[in-house]
Amino acid sequence: MKAKLWGTRGSIPAPGPETIRYGGNTSCVGVTLSDGSLLALDAGSGIRSLGLSLGDEPARLHILLTHLHLDHIQGLVFFAPAFRPQTEIVIWGPASPEASLRDRIARYISAPLSPVEVRELPCDVSFRHCPETEWEIGPARIRAASVSHRGPTLGYRIDDGDSSLAYIPDHEPALGADLDQLEEDWISGFDLARDASLLIHDGQYSDAEYPAHVGWGHSALSHSLTFARRAAAERTVLFHHDPMHSDQFLDELGAQANRDWVDLGGRDGAVEIGAERTEYELAARALSPAATA
Repeated sequence: MKAKLWGTRGSIPAPGPETIRYGGNTSCVGVTLSDGSLLALDAGSGIRSLGLSLGDEPARLHILLTHLHLDHIQGLVFFAPAFRPQTEIVIWGPASPEASLRDRIARYISAPLSPVEVRELPCDVSFRHCPETEWEIGPARIRAASVSHRGPTLGYRIDDGDSSLAYIPDHEPALGADLDQLEEDWISGFDLARDASLLIHDGQYSDAEYPAHVGWGHSALSHSLTFARRAAAERTVLFHHDPMHSDQFLDELGAQANRDWVDLGGRDGAVEIGAERTEYELAARALSPAATA
């Protein structure tokens, strides 16, 4: 299984000279399964580049949405494969008593926010609520579970062979709780991340910033590290960067994260800041990253 980061930013795209190295696109991760099947985790502005990388060949794609905040779906209407009749797209996401997944997404892909309507997309697109039990896509076993964030929000775990990827980009597991003392059964997202080869996790705030954002649905650095340590993830990538965080800020946050991780007894280099276009090849409890231009 391989993973590639196409968008690592949260809240709103933040392009510019201050964000070149870590990227300004919002959340999207491409996952290539062992049989070559492609999944997209979230459809922020980063999915535009993912779509352009695929060429014009017929394709069957699965898009797994964690939730429907705009920074996680705004790339759908700019996803080139969605405008090709030979493409089949299955969009998975959280259920809501308010409306179906299709109807909720249609609020964005419709006037006055979009020049096209969902019903006008030429691709073969279907919308599915994630089941409460594990399901399969190709050789992979997919599991979704509700996590602590505003609105119906899911985290995902993908197991393919002996490798596993946990994706929890918007997450506040320490809301009203001490993660060091909380029993595992009460930690939001814990079972998704347990022993993952790679954990992609919310890292939006520094510890100094978090007190002004309690309840916003995101983690302080210390919370992200405690969660990763308790889940025993092999490697952790901090994700969903605040739009105000420059490359320099993220360099400093990454250095702090690594120091704190080592102080917690973790392996040097096992925690890093997510950067656009970085690729990871996952193996059983081992992983090798390779940055690409």
